[in-house]
Amino acid sequence: MSASLQLNIEHVREAARFLDGQVVRTPTLRSAALDRIIGAEVWLKAECMQHIGAFKARGALHTVGRLSDAERARGIVTYSSGNHAQAVAWAARQHGIAAAVAMPTDAPSVKVESVQALGARVTFAGTTSSERKVAALAIAAETGAVVIPPFDHPHIVAGQGTATLELFEDVMTATGGETLDALVVPVGGGGVIAGACLVAATHRTQVYSAEPYGCDAMGASLEAGERVAVEPGPTLADGLKPVRVGELNFAIAQAAGVKPLRVNDEEIGRALITVLAHARVLVEPSGAAGVAAAIRGLAGGPRRVGIMLTGGNVGMDTVSELLSRYSLHPVRW
Repeated sequence: MSASLQLNIEHVREAARFLDGQVVRTPTLRSAALDRIIGAEVWLKAECMQHIGAFKARGALHTVGRLSDAERARGIVTYSSGNHAQAVAWAARQHGIAAAVAMPTDAPSVKVESVQALGARVTFAGTTSSERKVAALAIAAETGAVVIPPFDHPHIVAGQGTATLELFEDVMTATGGETLDALVVPVGGGGVIAGACLVAATHRTQVYSAEPYGCDAMGASLEAGERVAVEPGPTLADGLKPVRVGELNFAIAQAAGVKPLRVNDEEIGRALITVLAHARVLVEPSGAAGVAAAIRGLAGGPRRVGIMLTGGNVGMDTVSELLSRYSLHPVRW
């Protein structure tokens, strides 16, 4: 672990060079309406426009791309509720590698169908991250496949950090060298927030985690001063339901002084519709959690806030339901 904790901004920059031309440099969006709603200058990093519709493509392609020829010949396996599953399946197809994925029995059909369409073999295993991890390890033991973890790995963290690197570059270019006062990041296993912390540390930007109530493994761990497990409850944000955040990811977040924020499903649903209405971009509930947390309020009233829109893989039935429920009053809090 001590070697892993030596991860820093240079590892993220190296990952950015490795991924150059392989991933989308997603846009950084502005919305005057969201500025007024949140009470700050808001910069949205639209990773919902990334390959497979989520930031996960960065870490997966970076990790799979670093495998040796001998490792690739063995095939790969992962475990995920959806977006990492799609990212690994996509990365495997890019490299001509066989892939297997353990997914939860309650994974959204839009994500399952995408994984299968990308050519990966899907095995369903329980409803928690620990159950699908056990299933993936069993597949690896049987087939010899290389396990590509969803979040707790240096290559994953560095790859995910490239999204935040781009966000800060865009902000500094647009403002003539100024930076963000705060950055809000939705958290599942913690890979994207760990990468974000490596970048934000060079700017002295306060990082906030955004999690659903009852699925707050990062917040609970930060408050306890050590990693703790939670029993994830039901939530719209299917991508933010870990039993426990990654060991490496927690260590980085704790060292960076991340402040935890929690939101409920109504806030997440309203945030999704608010982003759709005012930023003209569709995010999934997990990807809207950061906006929900920023609308609820950030300590100290930061002037310039970055928010990661981490994914956009959402079924149209969910969007239709949320539109009917919140579209008339998307920003009433």
